[in-house]
Amino acid sequence: MTTPAAAPLPAIPTQTADGAGVVLLVEDDAGDALLVEEYLQDTALTVSLTWVQTFGEARGYLAGRTPDCVLLDLHLPDASGTAAVQSMQRLCPDAAVIVLTGLDETRSGIEAVAAGAQDYLPKGRVTPELLERAIRYALHRKNTERATARLRENELRAQENARLERGLLPAPLLRSTDVLTSTCYLPGRKNALLGGDFLDIVQTPDGLLHAVIGDVSGHGPDAAALGVCLRITWRSLILGGHRDTELLGIMEQVLVAERSTPEMFATCAILTLDRARHRATVTLAGHDEPLLIPLSGAARPVEARHGIALGMLPGHGSWHPTHCTLPPRATLLMHTDGLVEGHTVGSDRHRLGTDGLLRIIEAGRHLSPPDLIDHLTGTARSLDAGRHTDDLAVLVLSWNR
Repeated sequence: MTTPAAAPLPAIPTQTADGAGVVLLVEDDAGDALLVEEYLQDTALTVSLTWVQTFGEARGYLAGRTPDCVLLDLHLPDASGTAAVQSMQRLCPDAAVIVLTGLDETRSGIEAVAAGAQDYLPKGRVTPELLERAIRYALHRKNTERATARLRENELRAQENARLERGLLPAPLLRSTDVLTSTCYLPGRKNALLGGDFLDIVQTPDGLLHAVIGDVSGHGPDAAALGVCLRITWRSLILGGHRDTELLGIMEQVLVAERSTPEMFATCAILTLDRARHRATVTLAGHDEPLLIPLSGAARPVEARHGIALGMLPGHGSWHPTHCTLPPRATLLMHTDGLVEGHTVGSDRHRLGTDGLLRIIEAGRHLSPPDLIDHLTGTARSLDAGRHTDDLAVLVLSWNR
């Protein structure tokens, strides 16, 4: 039989719809190639068969083409053995490869499979049934390999993303234990570790303790990336000596430069606690007030003037630091709106709100900061029953001694 190199043989008809598709036969012996064609004609496969006689011709055919299956002779004029199998895999990694061996070359066939081929067939023992079964099984194995590789790739990417997100979460920078601190971060995105909310705590050499909590508009990776950027900006500015309105102005400039769309904005509350003087300075940019939980008496919002959210009117923001006196022993709680915007039991219209949160606080005011946070987030989420999926962040500062 004489067939031009890389010439397609006639499509072999079939009565089934799950055939093998495009098959490339790389075989230098014309007689063996004719036998393969005849065997395929006797199978139930739908095959468009192309025959080439050398590995070089196969390389030319595969430029821009990807067959479903390659039948590869292990003894070609320009390639042989496992090296031929590995070279074929590099040329068309998505194709199933079946090697054709001599009768006494079982070891060579096994080595070819170990090198990545899906199966091997001794030429002298091939029958139409055996060839059909080998092609079907090879295709199934190759599909399984590809699915497993994609799954593994996705798992590795997920692990890398988790490590990255974990590394972007803040580690409080504290110099003393006079004030107990505790934080909680619960992103709304499924399987995420990081959302658009951000928080941080830093104690400067002068003994003052600084805290920030904020919420970037929107959801997803863009909001999370911008939240991280704002948190790191805040920490750098605090350590560099910037405070209050000046600090918020620089944060807004960074937000405008880094946001992915002009509509993105961020709310935040910044607080400076002077534990020795029982004083705090609170500056709000479109954010809820911190909640003061005294040792005795009802919990209440700290009275502080509100300012516009960052990025709403770039360059025209107005913020007002509020100075307040604090009890000698008390707790301050800062939170994002994910804690209060969830629904209450039995209602899709009524939100928990600050009043509802204050009632939950009263039921757990005797708890330590970490336990108080668990109590608040657990109760709020239980009341909401999964109807609200916003990010949630809570920061607690407590000085009870």
